[in-house]
Amino acid sequence: MEPERERSGRALRRGKKRRCVPNQLVGAAEAMRARWEHERQQPEAKKARLSTLLFAENCEITHGQLCELLKYAVLGKSNVPKPSWCQLFHQNHLNNVVVFILQGMSQLHFYKFYLEFGFLRKAFRHKFRLPPPSSDFLADIIGLQRKKKIGDLPKAMEGSLPAASSKLSISLQNDPIIQKYGSKKVGLTRCLLTKEEMKAYHFPLQGFPDCENFVPTKCNGSITDNSPLFGLDCEMCLTSKGRELIRISLIAEGGCCIMDELVKPDNKIVDYLTSFSGITKKILNPVTTKLKDVQRQLKALLPPDAVLVGHSLDLDLRALKMIHPYVIDTSLLYVREQGRRFKLKFLAKTILGKDIQCPDRLGHDAVEDARTTLELARYFLKYGPKKIAELNLETVASHQELQAAGQEPRSTAEAVQQLNTGVLECLDSVGQKLLFLTREADASELSSSKNCQTVNCLSNKEVLEQARVEIPLFPFSIVQFSFEPFSPSLTEEMNRRMQIKWTEMSTVYAGPFSKNCNLRALKKLFKSFGPVRSMSLVLETHQPHLCIQYEVLEAAQLAIESLDGILVEGACIKVQRPVTELTLDCDTLVNELEHDSENRGTIYLSGVRETFKEHLLQRSNLFLGLEAVILPKDLKSGKQKEYCFLRFKTFGRAQKALGILTGKDWKLKGRHALTPRHLQAWLRSLPLESRRPPGLRVIPPPSEREALQMLKVDHPKIAAWRWGRKIGKLYHSLCSGTLCLILLPGTKSTHGSLSGLGLMGIKDEEESTTPDVCL
Repeated sequence: MEPERERSGRALRRGKKRRCVPNQLVGAAEAMRARWEHERQQPEAKKARLSTLLFAENCEITHGQLCELLKYAVLGKSNVPKPSWCQLFHQNHLNNVVVFILQGMSQLHFYKFYLEFGFLRKAFRHKFRLPPPSSDFLADIIGLQRKKKIGDLPKAMEGSLPAASSKLSISLQNDPIIQKYGSKKVGLTRCLLTKEEMKAYHFPLQGFPDCENFVPTKCNGSITDNSPLFGLDCEMCLTSKGRELIRISLIAEGGCCIMDELVKPDNKIVDYLTSFSGITKKILNPVTTKLKDVQRQLKALLPPDAVLVGHSLDLDLRALKMIHPYVIDTSLLYVREQGRRFKLKFLAKTILGKDIQCPDRLGHDAVEDARTTLELARYFLKYGPKKIAELNLETVASHQELQAAGQEPRSTAEAVQQLNTGVLECLDSVGQKLLFLTREADASELSSSKNCQTVNCLSNKEVLEQARVEIPLFPFSIVQFSFEPFSPSLTEEMNRRMQIKWTEMSTVYAGPFSKNCNLRALKKLFKSFGPVRSMSLVLETHQPHLCIQYEVLEAAQLAIESLDGILVEGACIKVQRPVTELTLDCDTLVNELEHDSENRGTIYLSGVRETFKEHLLQRSNLFLGLEAVILPKDLKSGKQKEYCFLRFKTFGRAQKALGILTGKDWKLKGRHALTPRHLQAWLRSLPLESRRPPGLRVIPPPSEREALQMLKVDHPKIAAWRWGRKIGKLYHSLCSGTLCLILLPGTKSTHGSLSGLGLMGIKDEEESTTPDVCL
């Protein structure tokens, strides 16, 4: 089974001062920590500041992780763990915390009306994606739902806490399993992941760009509560092309192993990952079975209505390069609070009372893991959600995590306090109150909570007016504005048009070329600017032209800037984007993206090789202020792509590095970045079927045409412009050292979900993090 990812963000240890340039090559993470340690020891750096270098790979931050940051901002490291996804330096120098919530808005709103959100995109350097909201977004981000107490703990936890003098009641109504499934027993079909959920959790699906060569299992029968279950687990190794399948195990519902095959990868193995896979070179040497063989065998074994059961099953299916529509994922079936997941080893011990993945064994046993997932699914179906909720899994897991982190509570009472502490409890412990400003119609459970001063208003305008008066009086404020979300039809249309717009912006036409031009040389030339999704010859014109669709916007812009008006193959060519109604404001948008606060210190480079990072670190004295090296990988092969992004502390240092890296010694091509990481992740996930050929017209829906003609103040475009400016004025009135978060929670309905977006920063922090500018 693929090793489960551990949370990062451990506390930094104080030690001897390191030199800026290590004598020997060190890992990127160690070098960054050394710089952080060096910076922390400087006496003048006493302003609170943020670093988001520990962002998740997909740039998505859960609501629970947001809660971690907010609690740490209130109490500091002596009382609560540090946030797992970012660094907050000098927390004790924070003056206030203000959270603005734009209810009804999403990531789609922000990038659809990017030019209108002028202040937000310029003021906040740190941006991240949020998952679609739950039923109570506000409760999730401040930890309001954690109301459970330690009662009858599962046997697996007996002895790990001192005995309580009396049993404490368990409140089941807020358990995420009860919230999702209800308290009554459910059938098999209710446990299946929906297509929307499979998309959200990155399962391979037909029509998606990273699944073009995947093989469908052809299981398309009618699913009932009596359909057969099959437990599946795969082990992977690391090859020259990324992670590849090395073992597959399939267990039938009766517990019989019907498939257990070792698989020889197609590419050279660089690491057998023996501690996880249990496979060594000696074991694999005689194996001749290939991936296509197990794909064929699996298709033959599975009946039309087969349901596959696994733990983080998306990783197994991607290793198999197969698509299957009916799945139960036990990491999602046993729902955990705020988007986190229980480990298989934990569920096996706590639910089934069995030990798996024991440290004295060589790696994981795929058969054992597959059988365990099957047993967990059958247990859930047999006993129902209420029985699972009564086991109080969250408390058990949280207690174990505290033990592992060396923060074991001294008593049962302290355990209850630590595990169930939310932002309100943190504020109460230091004698402070939370201010909550909202429209009366949008009041939530928080409004009636202890230690919360709620101000109900009649309109967004009144919320704004009250915020100017009340925020300076409270150390922690939540200001909630409410906007009408897109209708389902408008959401679908806006989403489609946004996808098309970014595709067209990443497409260029080049020409004219002579009819005897060297096509191979031309293709090589245009590929040198960045990854190409498609390249075709246009013969509709008198002389041939090329149409090149790039994967990233930076590559298209670099091609235009480098080749437009240049003599190529004996002809002076023009390189331009297709002109459609969606690209008319493209030049303006590109200019604003380049000046986006998140992109200001980031550069894009094309032509990098696998050894680039090593060479970069070896000559790190040339690249002062380097904060992060972002090396995108191919979604199918896992192989590093030939472009990267470098993030620097200041624009000046980024500019100096760009000059060096595009000079004669490095011979790379590059420019300043245009697309933040979270936006790149979103664009890469778009299905190909949603894109249109360049040049086709898109007619706005009648409702939007009418709204634009009438210039209604509640139209989303007008609201974005108006409220972006109003929040900007309010932000400027905040005192220096205020941690400010702008949250667009996203939307969730029966018609589909939209991811949210978060922006954050500390007012005036840039003054303390830009001591000098290199020109």
